[in-house]
Amino acid sequence: MNNLNQSKENFSNKVVHWYLNNGRNNLPWRKNISPYRVWISEIMLQQTQVKTVIPFFKRFINKYPNLKSLSRASEDDILALWTGLGFYKRAKNIFKTKEIIKKEYKNVFPKKFEELILLPGIGRSTAGAIMSIAHNQSYPILDANVKRVISRFDNINIENKKAIKSLWSLSESYTPSKNIFEYTQGIMDLGAIICHTSSPSCSECP
Repeated sequence: MNNLNQSKENFSNKVVHWYLNNGRNNLPWRKNISPYRVWISEIMLQQTQVKTVIPFFKRFINKYPNLKSLSRASEDDILALWTGLGFYKRAKNIFKTKEIIKKEYKNVFPKKFEELILLPGIGRSTAGAIMSIAHNQSYPILDANVKRVISRFDNINIENKKAIKSLWSLSESYTPSKNIFEYTQGIMDLGAIICHTSSPSCSECP
């Protein structure tokens, strides 16, 4: 193994180790893992803090515990559960996506990245989260937390629009071939708990 690959493996191993000791295992979407639950949580977490999402996720899953139950919901039903969470286009995309899954996939959640990324509201990062968390497959993610961790580690100006391509490339290179679940959850938690936007706790960073 060359030094570059060893450095990248060292990065992912430290994230995994940190997660196993410090990860937020009590989050409701990290229990009874399924593609459906990961999908709903990831959509809700877009541009919204975890503490805000938790009660909305619990109510949503209580009403619609699986894809089959959601398939019978109207757009108004979904929007009603979304009231107060904001960014209502996300709820409308959930409705559009579940309709597509019902009609084109016979109510079975798509299992391929190439299928997921074509669904409304599911971009590359959300599709990657579903594949890595629910299917334990090596796909990178790049939400706001991950961008912050990687950009600071590799000294990249996150405000530079051209940097996104580099960040995706780095995220892909750091994503390991094993311990995918722990790494993906870990790098998100690291950004949320340690690598804060304004006052990062660098001395606590693995």
